[in-house]
Amino acid sequence: MVRVPAPRRPGEQWQEGDGIHVEVRGLAPPAPFVTIIKLLESLAVAVPVTVHHDREPVPLYAELAERGWLAERIVGEPGEVRLRLVKES
Repeated sequence: MVRVPAPRRPGEQWQEGDGIHVEVRGLAPPAPFVTIIKLLESLAVAVPVTVHHDREPVPLYAELAERGWLAERIVGEPGEVRLRLVKES
């Protein structure tokens, strides 16, 4: 039997082996931007963050660069924009 994970709620954060994940699909702007920035500001140690978004977060990229974070688009579910955020070294 294949176990299907429960759907995540908008704004939900969780930990996996590859770092922290945050679900921002379904949030109206600017809530995804604010949620992501607050999460990054709350980190005591810069761990990788995976963002699950429903659109390309263009305004976010300049803010991430200013804060020293790199964003890379990675494979996600159909219709999802999934980003991997890592702190520049």
